[in-house]
Amino acid sequence: MAIKDLAAPHKNVAVIFGSTGLVGRELARRLLSRGGWKVYGVARKADTTNIKDSNYQFISCDLLQPAETRKKLSWLHDVTHIFWITWASEFPLDSRECCEQNKAMMSNALNALLPTAKGLRHFSLQTGVKHYISLQGPFDGNEVRYYHEECPRLSTENNFYYTLEDLLKERLGGKVAWSVHRPGLILGNSQRALYNFMGSLCVYGTICKHLNLPFMFGGSRECWEEMCIDGSDVRLVAEQQIWSATNDALLSTDGHAFNAINGPRFTWKQIWRKIGLKLGAVVPEDMFSEDFMFSKFMADKGSVWKEIVAKEGLVGTEMEDLANFQFLDHLFRCPAKMLATRDKADRLGLTAMYETLDSILYWVDDMRKDKLIP
Repeated sequence: MAIKDLAAPHKNVAVIFGSTGLVGRELARRLLSRGGWKVYGVARKADTTNIKDSNYQFISCDLLQPAETRKKLSWLHDVTHIFWITWASEFPLDSRECCEQNKAMMSNALNALLPTAKGLRHFSLQTGVKHYISLQGPFDGNEVRYYHEECPRLSTENNFYYTLEDLLKERLGGKVAWSVHRPGLILGNSQRALYNFMGSLCVYGTICKHLNLPFMFGGSRECWEEMCIDGSDVRLVAEQQIWSATNDALLSTDGHAFNAINGPRFTWKQIWRKIGLKLGAVVPEDMFSEDFMFSKFMADKGSVWKEIVAKEGLVGTEMEDLANFQFLDHLFRCPAKMLATRDKADRLGLTAMYETLDSILYWVDDMRKDKLIP
């Protein structure tokens, strides 16, 4: 059955690639709440945003399939803004295959949209602070650097962030304004994120409470006591993308890059107890353990999570739908400091800013509201 265009003409028409993810869902909601926007959400799997708005339409599309992408997207002739918040995760980061697959996805989408979307005004690309650091090393040890947007690229050839930026410059050809946004640790609510920090944290804390087990932090002492990564609330990341896409003074066919981070610094040692208490878990006096591994501790807890879901009447999820405990293990033992400055965004007038602890507590409540956790 052919997809029908939404009825009323709009000044602004957005297509969000990755609309069911952490930032995509928030971005769609914010655009729709402003009025005057029509939003198309695109993702491979079924829509889980629960957005009920006559100006929102979801399109299921596998962007790795050129013919399917052309068929499902080429009719979107009224698009004025593109937001790219998706990526293919089949291959390891920093691999040639990862670069090629992500390039193919974006190429297929551009091939479908650019010939017909003659009113396109802006393309927003989301990548991350890994733009500045290779997780393969070498690392600077204890040296603290706050990366700014003009820092030179790494010598590695296999950072798919670089691949996507280069493709965008080439295909837009100086005719359409664009921006790239680089968040740190993304904090939000989604069932569709591979690196879902809030989901992992909340499932862990909920199971600790259920089994009356201590809410431990497992990782390196450096990651426990020192600032190693910036928090990035999805509300801020979404707002920054809208700000840069709709602010005439910022529109540039040469492109703008912005670090998308909360701002105030934090350490896990400072905020871990408050997180555990928010989740109702027992937090021991000595919360830190270098030997504690989340993936090992949670390996046999899938059945426990099913018990909790049934007992509390939660949305039916498997533990793996919300949590990635290997991600927590890597995050809390990260050998590099992935810290960025938000001076550029501040200087140009972005006012949104969040304390990372406040962000975490907010999204715990949001997941409770959605009945993903008790």
